[in-house]
Amino acid sequence: MLFGIVISIVILQRLIELFIARRNEKWMKSQGAFEAGATHYPFMVGLHILFFISLLTEVLFFNRELSLIWPFLLAIFLVTQLLRIWCLSSLGKFWNTKIIVLPNAQVVRKGPYKWIRHPNYIIVATELLVLPLLFNAFFTAVLFTLLNCWMMTVRIPTEEKALKEATNYTKEFLLNK
Repeated sequence: MLFGIVISIVILQRLIELFIARRNEKWMKSQGAFEAGATHYPFMVGLHILFFISLLTEVLFFNRELSLIWPFLLAIFLVTQLLRIWCLSSLGKFWNTKIIVLPNAQVVRKGPYKWIRHPNYIIVATELLVLPLLFNAFFTAVLFTLLNCWMMTVRIPTEEKALKEATNYTKEFLLNK
């Protein structure tokens, strides 16, 4: 029961985020933005779709029960959702699931971005680990944590390169440590 509720809410949340991302992409591109990393984006989307398929399969097929420490794991998951909203609202129209960069834009240095460069990636990594652990889906937790780590070795350098070349990113994040 709890699994169905949680997974439905998370999938609905992701669909809403895709709608927001498309709207933001359209606005940014109308302002002269460009996309970086388009070649790896389908793999990232596939990773996330396969995550949900794996989670659903592992929990339902193997009759996984709630973890004994589910209140703790659920609390972590709920905090990550609040942090996710904070990230999205801090970036506003600049938030996207793709790497969309508006040349000469001032990078966002508010919210969690005041302290760390990629807070949303930390949140996603936490979700990919905690959500399966909440339901004892250990295979999904380990596999997709590793796959996400691999994806971030591609995504973060691609994003940083685009931001360094087109915005004040170097000045804001790399020189002001």
